[in-house]
Amino acid sequence: MNQFPIDYNEPVFRPPSEWRSLILQVTHGCSWNKCSFCEMYKSKKFTIKDIGLIEDELNLIKKYQIPVKRIFLADGNAMVLSTSKLLNIINLIKKYFPELNRISSYALANDILSKSDSELSELKAAGLDLIYVGIESGDDSLLKMINKGEDFNSTVKGLLKSKNAGIKSSIMILTGLGGMVYSKQHAINSAKIVNLIQPEYVSTLVLSFPYGLEHYKKQFSGNFEEMNQVQLIEELKLFLEKTELDRSIFRSDHASNYL
Repeated sequence: MNQFPIDYNEPVFRPPSEWRSLILQVTHGCSWNKCSFCEMYKSKKFTIKDIGLIEDELNLIKKYQIPVKRIFLADGNAMVLSTSKLLNIINLIKKYFPELNRISSYALANDILSKSDSELSELKAAGLDLIYVGIESGDDSLLKMINKGEDFNSTVKGLLKSKNAGIKSSIMILTGLGGMVYSKQHAINSAKIVNLIQPEYVSTLVLSFPYGLEHYKKQFSGNFEEMNQVQLIEELKLFLEKTELDRSIFRSDHASNYL
């Protein structure tokens, strides 16, 4: 029997580097949930969790005397919440865990753009330290093919906006996203967007097919040719060769990575 005091709405996902964090669901699912490559939250309808339930969970964690140094706000993009709701949640977290080292969250570029400079600065001052953004690619044509809902310019604008507020970013590029046909432009333009943003962290994941290759092809609005492991590593090599990063930390530590 599970004795953990949080009753999670499964499935639950988090970045590899949040393995020691308390995962606190403040939303269920993803507000966009239309990307052709992503099946993470397809079984869920996006909902916003009641603030009273969130406080109950924080109270239980405190009573169980579970040591908490970091908290990750789940699910898919908690940053879609209004600034006032996010501030209420962060203030509750600080009430129960004043010695917390970090609060982080997934985000979409459009979530950031929907907030003013002063709102982002407020969130940073309250304790939001890091956002994880799945850029996936810097190639506009490929972003359309996967129905990302973002483009090169909106992504750069959003990430620079959060950077100016002092919020650190960890961005993800999806190797193999366009298959062989779009591999070169995917690698080159992904390096371009990363170079403009200069995020604190960059990571690559590899495209996977949880429901099979044919399922992905039906949702991909282009000519998709699957890549083998060597080709995927060659794409990664080209991406890295084209990056010009000053102080970014690069990781290839996801379970999907071959290298």
